[in-house]
Amino acid sequence: MTDSHVVLYDPEGRLDIEFPLDRELYKCLVKAVLGWTGNPGLPPADLQQIALLLTGTARTVAADVRRAADLLPEDHAARALADVVLEEADRRLSVPPEGTARCAQGQARLVRALHERLDRLASVAPQAATAAS
Repeated sequence: MTDSHVVLYDPEGRLDIEFPLDRELYKCLVKAVLGWTGNPGLPPADLQQIALLLTGTARTVAADVRRAADLLPEDHAARALADVVLEEADRRLSVPPEGTARCAQGQARLVRALHERLDRLASVAPQAATAAS
């Protein structure tokens, strides 16, 4: 039997533009991860996979936020706030994810914050929602 899966390696982030995320699916994952109280009882390898999935999601949503913010004038308040969120996202995404519940929850909070910022950008600049879709 041959192995039929393919691992995608996309260091330049090109796939996120062509293959948008199913936002509802990731919202459910974020909600589930943030709902953990204490140790969820998952093996470290499973926690690592959840953290990796959320890290990839955060990178994709951050790219959407960046594209949406770039549509606003440089002196726009929403763009300045987006820049702050993106700086924090870049800092947090520069650290490799760990196989811990704490790490997975941190990545879930980051995804949630990025989605909130994207929604706010779309509310002040409707063309930003189109660019990020």
